[in-house]
Amino acid sequence: MYHLDTPTLTTERLALRAPQLADWPGLAGFLTSDRARFVGGPVTRERAWRGFGHLVGHWVLRGYGTFMITLHGFAAPIGMAGPWFPEGWPEQEIGWSLFTDSNQRNGYAAEAARACLAHAFGPLGWTTAVSYIDPANARSVALAERLGATLDPLAATPDPADPTLVYRHTRPGGAA
Repeated sequence: MYHLDTPTLTTERLALRAPQLADWPGLAGFLTSDRARFVGGPVTRERAWRGFGHLVGHWVLRGYGTFMITLHGFAAPIGMAGPWFPEGWPEQEIGWSLFTDSNQRNGYAAEAARACLAHAFGPLGWTTAVSYIDPANARSVALAERLGATLDPLAATPDPADPTLVYRHTRPGGAA
Protein backbone atom coordinates (compact mmCIF):
# COMPACT_ATOMS: atom_id res chain seq x y z
CA MET A 1 0.00 0.00 0.00
CA TYR A 2 1.11 3.60 0.44
CA HIS A 3 3.09 5.24 3.17
CA LEU A 4 0.28 7.60 3.99
CA ASP A 5 -3.20 7.43 5.42
CA THR A 6 -5.56 7.17 2.45
CA PRO A 7 -9.23 7.67 3.30
CA THR A 8 -12.13 5.57 2.13
CA LEU A 9 -15.29 7.48 1.30
CA THR A 10 -18.58 5.63 1.63
CA THR A 11 -22.00 6.38 0.23
CA GLU A 12 -25.24 4.46 0.31
CA ARG A 13 -24.08 2.02 -2.37
CA LEU A 14 -20.39 2.72 -2.92
CA ALA A 15 -16.97 2.64 -1.33
CA LEU A 16 -14.33 4.92 -2.82
CA ARG A 17 -10.74 3.99 -1.99
CA ALA A 18 -7.22 4.63 -3.19
CA PRO A 19 -6.01 2.51 -6.11
CA GLN A 20 -4.27 -0.79 -5.43
CA LEU A 21 -2.49 -3.32 -7.64
CA ALA A 22 -5.58 -5.55 -7.83
CA ASP A 23 -7.35 -2.69 -9.68
CA TRP A 24 -4.96 -2.95 -12.64
CA PRO A 25 -7.04 -5.38 -14.77
CA GLY A 26 -10.19 -3.24 -14.55
CA LEU A 27 -8.36 0.01 -15.23
CA ALA A 28 -6.35 -1.55 -18.08
CA GLY A 29 -9.55 -2.86 -19.65
CA PHE A 30 -11.05 0.62 -19.51
CA LEU A 31 -8.01 2.57 -20.73
CA THR A 32 -7.36 0.24 -23.67
CA SER A 33 -11.01 0.37 -24.80
CA ASP A 34 -13.03 2.91 -26.74
CA ARG A 35 -14.71 3.89 -23.45
CA ALA A 36 -11.53 5.87 -22.67
CA ARG A 37 -11.93 8.08 -25.74
CA PHE A 38 -12.93 11.08 -23.62
CA VAL A 39 -9.90 10.78 -21.32
CA GLY A 40 -7.12 10.42 -23.87
CA GLY A 41 -7.62 6.81 -24.91
CA PRO A 42 -7.76 4.20 -26.01
CA VAL A 43 -4.09 3.56 -25.23
CA THR A 44 -1.76 0.56 -25.25
CA ARG A 45 -1.44 -1.59 -22.11
CA GLU A 46 2.05 -0.17 -21.63
CA ARG A 47 0.74 3.39 -21.67
CA ALA A 48 -2.17 2.35 -19.45
CA TRP A 49 0.37 1.02 -16.93
CA ARG A 50 2.11 4.41 -16.89
CA GLY A 51 -1.29 6.04 -16.36
CA PHE A 52 -1.93 3.69 -13.45
CA GLY A 53 1.41 4.77 -11.97
CA HIS A 54 0.32 8.38 -12.42
CA LEU A 55 -2.85 7.70 -10.40
CA VAL A 56 -0.90 6.03 -7.58
CA GLY A 57 1.87 8.63 -7.64
CA HIS A 58 -0.63 11.47 -7.32
CA TRP A 59 -1.73 10.01 -3.97
CA VAL A 60 1.87 9.79 -2.80
CA LEU A 61 2.90 13.26 -3.96
CA ARG A 62 -0.27 15.26 -3.25
CA GLY A 63 -1.75 13.24 -0.39
CA TYR A 64 -5.03 12.81 -2.29
CA GLY A 65 -6.11 11.54 -5.67
CA THR A 66 -8.54 9.62 -7.78
CA PHE A 67 -10.51 7.01 -5.87
CA MET A 68 -11.46 3.62 -7.25
CA ILE A 69 -15.24 3.22 -7.11
CA THR A 70 -16.46 -0.12 -5.77
CA LEU A 71 -19.90 -1.40 -4.93
CA HIS A 72 -20.36 -2.32 -1.27
CA GLY A 73 -19.35 -5.92 -0.77
CA PHE A 74 -17.25 -6.14 -3.95
CA ALA A 75 -13.52 -5.52 -4.36
CA ALA A 76 -13.32 -4.96 -8.12
CA PRO A 77 -13.61 -1.32 -9.18
CA ILE A 78 -16.42 -0.21 -11.48
CA GLY A 79 -14.81 3.15 -12.17
CA MET A 80 -12.85 6.01 -10.69
CA ALA A 81 -13.62 9.49 -9.44
CA GLY A 82 -11.98 12.11 -7.36
CA PRO A 83 -9.81 15.12 -6.80
CA TRP A 84 -7.04 15.57 -9.33
CA PHE A 85 -4.39 18.26 -9.76
CA PRO A 86 -1.37 17.18 -11.80
CA GLU A 87 1.52 19.57 -12.34
CA GLY A 88 0.75 22.18 -14.99
CA TRP A 89 -3.01 22.09 -14.68
CA PRO A 90 -4.59 25.49 -14.10
CA GLU A 91 -7.09 24.35 -11.46
CA GLN A 92 -8.00 21.49 -9.17
CA GLU A 93 -10.40 19.06 -10.79
CA ILE A 94 -13.05 16.57 -9.78
CA GLY A 95 -13.20 13.88 -12.44
CA TRP A 96 -15.11 10.65 -12.97
CA SER A 97 -15.18 7.65 -15.31
CA LEU A 98 -17.06 4.35 -15.24
CA PHE A 99 -15.21 1.37 -16.67
CA THR A 100 -18.05 -0.45 -18.48
CA ASP A 101 -21.34 0.34 -20.18
CA SER A 102 -23.14 -1.98 -17.76
CA ASN A 103 -22.55 0.49 -14.92
CA GLN A 104 -24.04 3.45 -16.81
CA ARG A 105 -27.43 4.85 -15.89
CA ASN A 106 -27.35 3.60 -12.30
CA GLY A 107 -26.37 6.91 -10.73
CA TYR A 108 -22.99 5.55 -9.60
CA ALA A 109 -20.93 8.35 -11.19
CA ALA A 110 -23.16 11.02 -9.63
CA GLU A 111 -23.05 9.35 -6.22
CA ALA A 112 -19.26 9.07 -6.37
CA ALA A 113 -18.79 12.62 -7.67
CA ARG A 114 -20.94 14.06 -4.87
CA ALA A 115 -18.84 12.24 -2.27
CA CYS A 116 -15.64 13.49 -3.92
CA LEU A 117 -16.88 17.08 -4.02
CA ALA A 118 -17.79 16.91 -0.32
CA HIS A 119 -14.31 15.52 0.39
CA ALA A 120 -12.57 18.22 -1.68
CA PHE A 121 -14.54 21.11 -0.18
CA GLY A 122 -14.43 19.56 3.29
CA PRO A 123 -11.32 17.74 4.54
CA LEU A 124 -9.11 18.85 1.63
CA GLY A 125 -10.10 22.49 2.14
CA TRP A 126 -10.53 23.34 -1.53
CA THR A 127 -12.25 26.63 -2.25
CA THR A 128 -12.88 25.91 -5.92
CA ALA A 129 -13.09 22.91 -8.24
CA VAL A 130 -13.71 22.33 -11.91
CA SER A 131 -14.39 19.38 -14.15
CA TYR A 132 -12.60 19.32 -17.50
CA ILE A 133 -14.88 17.62 -20.04
CA ASP A 134 -14.48 16.68 -23.68
CA PRO A 135 -17.19 18.58 -25.62
CA ALA A 136 -18.38 15.31 -27.22
CA ASN A 137 -18.94 13.66 -23.83
CA ALA A 138 -22.64 14.45 -23.45
CA ARG A 139 -23.07 12.14 -20.43
CA SER A 140 -20.35 13.90 -18.44
CA VAL A 141 -21.71 17.32 -19.41
CA ALA A 142 -25.16 16.24 -18.20
CA LEU A 143 -23.69 14.89 -14.96
CA ALA A 144 -21.74 18.09 -14.28
CA GLU A 145 -24.96 20.07 -14.75
CA ARG A 146 -26.92 17.67 -12.48
CA LEU A 147 -24.23 18.25 -9.85
CA GLY A 148 -24.93 22.00 -10.12
CA ALA A 149 -21.75 22.91 -12.00
CA THR A 150 -21.90 25.69 -14.57
CA LEU A 151 -19.98 26.13 -17.78
CA ASP A 152 -17.11 28.60 -17.33
CA PRO A 153 -16.06 29.64 -20.85
CA LEU A 154 -13.33 31.97 -19.52
CA ALA A 155 -11.51 29.33 -17.47
CA ALA A 156 -8.14 28.02 -18.62
CA THR A 157 -7.79 24.40 -19.69
CA PRO A 158 -4.92 21.92 -19.22
CA ASP A 159 -4.11 21.99 -22.95
CA PRO A 160 -5.23 25.13 -24.81
CA ALA A 161 -4.83 23.26 -28.13
CA ASP A 162 -7.34 20.61 -27.04
CA PRO A 163 -10.99 21.68 -26.97
CA THR A 164 -12.19 21.17 -23.42
CA LEU A 165 -15.24 22.44 -21.55
CA VAL A 166 -14.67 23.69 -18.02
CA TYR A 167 -17.52 23.17 -15.58
CA ARG A 168 -17.18 25.03 -12.27
CA HIS A 169 -18.49 23.50 -9.07
CA THR A 170 -19.67 25.73 -6.25
CA ARG A 171 -18.84 25.13 -2.64
CA PRO A 172 -21.66 24.17 -0.34
CA GLY A 173 -23.14 27.42 0.88
CA GLY A 174 -22.97 29.06 -2.54
CA ALA A 175 -19.45 30.54 -2.67
CA ALA A 176 -17.34 29.57 -5.66
